[in-house]
Amino acid sequence: MKKAMFILNPSSGKELAGDFKDQTIETLTSMGYEVEVKETQGEGDATDFARQACAEHYDLVTAMGGDGTINEAVNGLAEQEHRPLFSFIPLGTVNDFARALGIPLDPAMAIEGLKTAQPKFTDIAKAQDQYFMNILAVGQVAENVSNVSVEQKTKLGTLAYLIEGVKALTSEDETEVTVEHDHGTWSGNAVIVLVALTNSVGGFEKLAPDAQTDDGFLHVFIVKSKGLPAFVRMASAILRGKLEEDPDVVVIKTEKVRIETSKEMTCNLDGDEGCSTPIAIQILKKHIEVLVPIGEMQ
Repeated sequence: MKKAMFILNPSSGKELAGDFKDQTIETLTSMGYEVEVKETQGEGDATDFARQACAEHYDLVTAMGGDGTINEAVNGLAEQEHRPLFSFIPLGTVNDFARALGIPLDPAMAIEGLKTAQPKFTDIAKAQDQYFMNILAVGQVAENVSNVSVEQKTKLGTLAYLIEGVKALTSEDETEVTVEHDHGTWSGNAVIVLVALTNSVGGFEKLAPDAQTDDGFLHVFIVKSKGLPAFVRMASAILRGKLEEDPDVVVIKTEKVRIETSKEMTCNLDGDEGCSTPIAIQILKKHIEVLVPIGEMQ
């Protein structure tokens, strides 16, 4: 019988994970899997559990939680000799990876969708010794977002990220940045540098409209301007899916990138605090096989 490891974060989704636990187990069982349940108690648990599933040659790993939990599970699967098929149930504040893959944001629908979902290979990226599947950000905005508390996320949802982002983008904070990529080097002052793998960033699905989960590229955005007028202009461009046309935004498509800042800065990986600059990032093409809705297989 096929084996599935079901990893869930009981504190995700305003502690709603327990409400969907039984439905997930029943669904996986109906799909022919023997299910082992692993509940996270702290940071890094999902990574350890997923790595265990690789070592013990499980056929499927299913994770339930927010982007942080999903990121941890992916970190456990990445670059392992045996990588099980992966699926996940989104319960977080933003759920960018789910948006990019077309996985329903309603947990019950996402669980039901597993029955007819099909495997699709997706890219992930490696930053130093960490991995991410959606976004890496460097700059004051990234540090502000990393400081959003669990209480703020629970109470305000996506608005908590937006508030911190606006505060940073409209301030006078900027950093001297050097970005080395496949086509050369860019140097100058920037408010934030984004490295995206998908079209959904912070819940905005048009920030990187050309980014696909399996296109084999990092989509780098360097935002040079600060202040309210620039923010308003860029916000309008994002809503139109035309951020690359803004005069104060540099867009680079590359397979690897190195980011150096004049002062050490903490990166934000998939919504949580990660490694610090300088940082080297590379794409791992079609590295994880994920169960996605049939309509998103194109």
